[in-house]
Amino acid sequence: MKNHIISSEATLRDAFCRLNLLSGGNMTLFAIDAEERLVGSLTDGDLRRAVIAGRSLDDSVAVACHRDCLTLSHNADRYIAVRSARQRGVSMLPALDKERRISELIDLRTLRTSLPIDAVLMAGGRGERLRPLTLDCPKPLLKVGEKAIIDYNIDELRANGVDNIFVTVNYLKEMIIEHFADPRFENKVKCVAEPRRLGTMGSLSLIDDLKHDNILVMNSDLLTSLNYEDFYLAHRAGGAALTVAAIPYTVSVPFAILRSEGRRVTGLTEKPTYNYFANAGVYIMRRDIAAGIPKGEYLDAPDLIEQLIARGEKVEYFPIDGTWIDIGSPDDYRYANELMSRPR
Repeated sequence: MKNHIISSEATLRDAFCRLNLLSGGNMTLFAIDAEERLVGSLTDGDLRRAVIAGRSLDDSVAVACHRDCLTLSHNADRYIAVRSARQRGVSMLPALDKERRISELIDLRTLRTSLPIDAVLMAGGRGERLRPLTLDCPKPLLKVGEKAIIDYNIDELRANGVDNIFVTVNYLKEMIIEHFADPRFENKVKCVAEPRRLGTMGSLSLIDDLKHDNILVMNSDLLTSLNYEDFYLAHRAGGAALTVAAIPYTVSVPFAILRSEGRRVTGLTEKPTYNYFANAGVYIMRRDIAAGIPKGEYLDAPDLIEQLIARGEKVEYFPIDGTWIDIGSPDDYRYANELMSRPR
């Protein structure tokens, strides 16, 4: 952060030199006063306009900085502020404390949004259909392209501003725990060990330190281009207890299908095609739904969904428009590696 901070008493010449050092990166400076409070932002354009207006290179940056720059105040809705800043083309957003001191600089070139959700990735399965590959390596850690399957999902969540991420582990759990002990994860990924297999949703009962009103739950061994922001907005707008991400699934029957009443044939449908939506293994649910799961009891996602519907809760689906690969077989694994080896 310090590379983007400059004293408001520094000269325009100093600011030009500092921006030159940032070349190729996010070329924005933030001027602070003697008490380290934000004065304004400073870009190459601000400096050039000051010089064209007749300012000397020895003048202070205070004469050139943009004092009405967008900021994230300490009590603001982070998601709304980040969304607004991106829509206005801002490349870096300063987060301020109560005294208007900069507590964080949010780089909007790498952060797409800042979703107010927790995330739980299920990584406890044995991956039996991928044996022998999974005999000594848990499926989420199998490499696709240059990195582990689960890391694609972690990186995508972090790019969407999700920084409270849990990974539930069981089979070869020590390897996954060690994987996320790497400093590059900045302690934002926490592993939760199941005492025994608890199913897709049962392990949610083991997680205590959730921060947000909604939780994203997903299988860790899939690859998808799901737009998480659109998914979240659809869930919020629908007012559902749980929203299921769904993929289109088409069944084509290569025969004529009989239409009948009892044993009487009333007609034929020649080689019909049926279109469905299938469960993609990604869900957003209200936090209170997870809190109601009995601790330590086995519970799969279909069972939870059926329970919610039975008691009158609203369950919706959100169609995935793009890539979705469930890496469950050797053919799926080969296809995923082929896909990730293509030029982006």
